[in-house]
Amino acid sequence: MFEDIPVDVGVIYEGQRIRWADAHMELGGPRIDRKFELVRAKPPEEVKDGEIKVIGPDIKDMKQQSYPLGIFIEVSGKEIGEELEGVIERRIHEYCNYIEGLMHVNQRYDVWLRLSEKSYKKGLNTFMLIGKVLYRLYKTELPIIEKIQIAFITDKEKVDDMYETAMKVYEERDARARGLRDEDVEEFYACNLCQSFAPTHSCVITPQRYANCGAISWFDGRAAARVDPKGSIVKMPKGECLDPVKGEYAGANESLKKNTMGAITRVQLYTAFGYPHTSCGCFEATAFCIPEVDGFGIVHRGFKETAVNGLTFSAIADSTAGGRQVDGFHGISFEYMRSPKFLQADGGWARIVWMPKTAKERVGGFIPKDVVDKIATEEDATNIEKLAAFLREKGHPVVERWKAPTVEVMLKQKEAIPSEAIVRPEAPVPVPLITAAPIAGGFKIIFKNAKIVAKKVRIVRSEK
Repeated sequence: MFEDIPVDVGVIYEGQRIRWADAHMELGGPRIDRKFELVRAKPPEEVKDGEIKVIGPDIKDMKQQSYPLGIFIEVSGKEIGEELEGVIERRIHEYCNYIEGLMHVNQRYDVWLRLSEKSYKKGLNTFMLIGKVLYRLYKTELPIIEKIQIAFITDKEKVDDMYETAMKVYEERDARARGLRDEDVEEFYACNLCQSFAPTHSCVITPQRYANCGAISWFDGRAAARVDPKGSIVKMPKGECLDPVKGEYAGANESLKKNTMGAITRVQLYTAFGYPHTSCGCFEATAFCIPEVDGFGIVHRGFKETAVNGLTFSAIADSTAGGRQVDGFHGISFEYMRSPKFLQADGGWARIVWMPKTAKERVGGFIPKDVVDKIATEEDATNIEKLAAFLREKGHPVVERWKAPTVEVMLKQKEAIPSEAIVRPEAPVPVPLITAAPIAGGFKIIFKNAKIVAKKVRIVRSEK
């Protein structure tokens, strides 16, 4: 099937990671602001089956640097409509990773590809070859696709123009999925697409909790399971509701146990503590606990500065990625932030204290009006001390929680340390894993692979 492709193609290469030192070049990723992958359903007369186009520099014209990228695929078929666009689009991730030496991570406007120098030297030097692989896999794996044409866009101006169109399409898809409640359906859906990178991760997709990547809604899950019942997205019986506030369901627990080979046995969908939803690595953003103020911060993949706790997105993301359940760290999608059930067991938006300005603007219409102006951004606070002052000044709801002795002690201790004595990490470092919600009785912290250097350490038992 792939005899004319100069590198191997198969599921064995899923999960491959290509370091920058071994890369011929990369497409999209954190160094490029605008990139996308988009699938549109079209009438058959508008699709030329098998056509593959390269608009802009081809692989053979590239060197080791980052390039803009747009992957635009148009499909047609009697059974194909708009409801399947997101499902077909997400397969780009899976099929690209079948190609030896081609790494694909993330999705939609966050897409990131790297080609290894080894595969380039083997002859993988044009997008035409990647297009052939995608074409054959799509026609074989999804026979409902009768015609398909593929365009790889690397011309910056054309990527920028098409990016705006893609963002509008994503928003229209997401808007169509809003309104349905988790209580209104009998089944959820499990997405195991990222298990090649995170074997113990399985996304639980409900009407009010999108996949972490932000690319698969409950309706997308239903459509995917219908057209490919044995694929990566499968039906998940909801079962009995064990906890309506935390979002724990018996059927979801059983399905997760099966899908993760017993590694994960319980999940609570609407909280970041206890049994939080696992995270792969494709999530759009991360919610992270800030124990000093007893609140949560949010940082998204596109934010290039350090968050209010002094860590970058990469460092924070490393604390939750890989299919783990880590208290206080939670991979999420933007659409989940728009959900009425967003971290509802932890206080929802009344518990969010900091997020980048661009992220806040994206979801501002879904943040309660009495809270939105009380959430700090990088323009308001760049460290915990300034954040605490901002929250006090604005009267953020979380300030009421500071009556707990533990929080007050932490704030006083923080304020007593001169700002010049606080060392901010310049690179990702292991982050303490908070294993219980910060409450009046204190909390337990586990440091893994950490080196602590201090002249003096004083541990005091707080009196109730």
